[in-house]
Parts: sequence; C-alpha cells; structure tokens
Amino acid sequence: MSQKVLIVDDEKAIVDILSFNLKKEGYEVVTGFDGEEGYDKALKENPDLILLDIMMPKLDGLQVCRKLREKMNTPIIMLTARAEEVDKVLGLELGADDYVTKPFSVRELMARVKANLRRKVIDVQESTNKNVLKLGDLQIDTDRYEVVKAGEVLELTLREYELLKFLATQKGQIFSRESLLEQVWGYEYYGDVRTVDVTIRRLREKVENIPSKPEYILTKRGIGYYFNEKC
Repeated sequence: MSQKVLIVDDEKAIVDILSFNLKKEGYEVVTGFDGEEGYDKALKENPDLILLDIMMPKLDGLQVCRKLREKMNTPIIMLTARAEEVDKVLGLELGADDYVTKPFSVRELMARVKANLRRKVIDVQESTNKNVLKLGDLQIDTDRYEVVKAGEVLELTLREYELLKFLATQKGQIFSRESLLEQVWGYEYYGDVRTVDVTIRRLREKVENIPSKPEYILTKRGIGYYFNEKC
C-alpha cells in the first residue's frame, strides 16, 4: 500500500510540481489550498506526512500546525517563503519536524520526504520488539510509541519521541547536532542545526522536572547532547 502525502499550499504551481514528483515516486497525494481545507483534509485522510505552507488564507500554516499537533503526531515539513529565523523557530516550537525555505530544490525536498517516511517505517518495525525502557521516573514503550512519566502519558510529537528514544538507548554517548540530524532526522542536513536545539528544548519542557536544570537530556558545551547515564 502506497504512503500518503498531504500538500497544503495556496500556490497551485507549487502544488502541481510537488504532486507530479511525489506521484512519480509512487506516493498517494492529497491536496489542500488553504489552511482550513488543509486541516480538514489532514483529519479526514490521515496522511503519513504533511507538506505545509506558512503563508495561506483562512488559517496560516503555523495555526494549522498547532491545531494538528493537538490531534496527531504525523510528520510535518513546513514550506516557507520567510527567511527570518524567528519564523523558522516558531514552526519548530509548534511541533513541525522540519522546514524548507522557498525557493527550494525539489530534489532536496523529496529526499527529506523519503527520510521522514523511512524513519516512520523503521519505528513501526522496531516497535514489534515490545520493549519498555525504564529510566528513572520515565518509561519509553516502543510498542505503543508512548512515554510515561510518573504514571502520566506525555504528549510527544513523533520527532520528539524518536530523539528521546535514540538518546536513551545510548546513554552517556555524546552526539553532535549534525550527527543527531543524520541519525534521527534521517538525512544529512545542509543548513541550520537550530532544528535540533529547538526539539531538545521542547523535549526538556515535557520530560524534565526543571527544564533549565535537566536531569535526563544533558548538554556537553561546544559538542552536543547526551542522555544521563546515571538515569
């Protein structure tokens, strides 16, 4: 069964180009041309991945992303014509997995689509191990895609879950931002490594008792991040 990608963008030319290339690669494609339609299509079609423009009528992409994250953990790649750092970071803060700035290379975007979908397949395969990692007051259930803290299920995005699981299964090992992008995001990233920093910050806000004084996900200054081996 082919994987389904939802494209939400008010520029028909961009939708047509992306649809053509995705269909050529064997994906099923669903489209939406404004924020409200995109949100409704996401809930109705349950796609495997969403390509989401920021500047759209009715609801902008940031609003749609925030609303979708209340309902689903589907990977979201933001498509944005904005180059400002604050807009990119805000998208990541709201739960997007990645962003691509227009004008973008179709080849690069397709590589990112494949990488995100490949990670999803790998996670499904790994979940058959029915393994539960116990780390202090955290439990990572790889069968249910759940993280429980002190008996309460945490609301994590798929990317946050993947990052936490990756670090937790290799406690004490320090990973650079570039390495995490390659290992967790699934591709070599030619751009801003702020993606990792924002995701780490979001994750700490959910798993740490005091995010500014983390006990689980630690920073090695000037190098990268690691999971506390004492947990």
